[in-house]
Amino acid sequence: MTNGLLLWVDDEIEQLKGHIMFLEKKGYEIVTVSNGTDALDLCRQRNFDLVLLDEQMPGISGLETLRQLKEINPSIPVVMVTKSEEENIMEQAIGQKIADYLIKPVNPNQILLTLKKNIHRRAIETEITQTQYQQNFQQIAMQIMDCKTWNDWVQVYKRLVHWELELSAAESTMTEMLQMQKEEANNGFAKFIKKNYLDWIAGGGEKPVLSPEIFKTKVFPMLNAGEKVFLVVLDNFRYDQWRVLSGELSAYFDIDEDMYYSILPTATQYARNAIFSGLMPNKIQEMFPDLWVNEDEEEGKNLNEEPLIRTQLERYRRKETFSYHKINTQADADKLMQQMQQIEKHPLNVVVFNFIDMLSHARTESKMVRELANNESAYRSITLSWFRHSVISDFFRQLAQMDCKVIVTTDHGSIRCTQPVKIVGDRNTNTNLRYKLGKNLSYDDDKSLLVIKDPRKAMLPQPNLSTSYVFATGDSFFAYPNNYNYYVSYYRDTFQHGGISMEEMIVPLITLKGKKVRR
Repeated sequence: MTNGLLLWVDDEIEQLKGHIMFLEKKGYEIVTVSNGTDALDLCRQRNFDLVLLDEQMPGISGLETLRQLKEINPSIPVVMVTKSEEENIMEQAIGQKIADYLIKPVNPNQILLTLKKNIHRRAIETEITQTQYQQNFQQIAMQIMDCKTWNDWVQVYKRLVHWELELSAAESTMTEMLQMQKEEANNGFAKFIKKNYLDWIAGGGEKPVLSPEIFKTKVFPMLNAGEKVFLVVLDNFRYDQWRVLSGELSAYFDIDEDMYYSILPTATQYARNAIFSGLMPNKIQEMFPDLWVNEDEEEGKNLNEEPLIRTQLERYRRKETFSYHKINTQADADKLMQQMQQIEKHPLNVVVFNFIDMLSHARTESKMVRELANNESAYRSITLSWFRHSVISDFFRQLAQMDCKVIVTTDHGSIRCTQPVKIVGDRNTNTNLRYKLGKNLSYDDDKSLLVIKDPRKAMLPQPNLSTSYVFATGDSFFAYPNNYNYYVSYYRDTFQHGGISMEEMIVPLITLKGKKVRR
């Protein structure tokens, strides 16, 4: 079995015998021709792994041969090997999607390197990535065990996401080993949250930035510095999804990456309203009862975001005008783009995109969407595809041209749930699968849960004196004993939020500045 079948097209092929012998010793099979016409005929008859193509040949030129080769087989890697250093020829070759461009005289190792890049890249990347992860495995395990602060957990989570993306890109079989390590980390993280969360809420100890502090710590300092600010909230947006999108945005923006912790429950009604109001949920309910919607009410839970922003600005005696836009549909997005000139007159603009949250819910409810996003990698891929092919991409490109700071964040993330936990509550118990609040809740396994019997300590609303909150941890989800098997099979492997996991609580807080408007 050869390392690859190559076609080398050069009118001086006799002078390249030394190179050919070198590559043959490395295990490559090489077919040679001296002109473009013969090369095209061969490519119609055989499938080559790569073509080495001279630019200057009698008959049809290398560039014309390249154009016709791509018509015959658009995916074939073509390496241009030429004496020409003319910039316009390089540009034309690049425009026709060559794999590489080598200038004569070339040495055999140069050619070997381009073969490894273009034929064997995936196998080499997989092997190296797996080796590096194996070498890092024990270090990560020790890092998980040594976590003592909120920032230690941020660093562990970032490192795990790094390897998740690396192993996924390399199509490695080690993703299962990494998943086990993530489960171990989430178990430790849940213990850390159970020990420290209520102290954070009480204002004691070293704590991370929490949901109600986003405006105070990020938005207001920028406004004070005279910056125009766009706060872009991508609902239900995880750090791994941010890492994928950051590659798209880095061409247009300088990026300052940070993280914050979502409050509990990690659900829109609580976490996003806390961001916009600058208040914990029970304070919203006390101070602005008309703007708080209880769990058992039919009204939408996030319909009062604009007035909540206004209350926060007023409380801090801010005089800035602001705009608020929620994007649920393509029509909403088109309207936003049409209004950009008017919008940018405000010092503060808040834009909420709901696509990722809608995708998460659609994946639960639609068999087709579930199959399209059948794992973490596919879920990220759909998020990236949405970004590339929707108006949001145009929106960010336009922001990059403006003299403004852009804060990209979210209210919470989500986790893929696999482990059911039985719970029993009355008919007024809420429907979320990752947290429950109600009277007389009973459940299977209280060791893996966070139970808050006095909601005031977590600064959460308390509809009744006997109301308690119960939070799922790790990748568990609540299931009722009635129709248990059906319920479990329907919701297992769906992305849920509301509970305690790194994916839900440790979320992106990103600052962008357009590269064309640097100061």
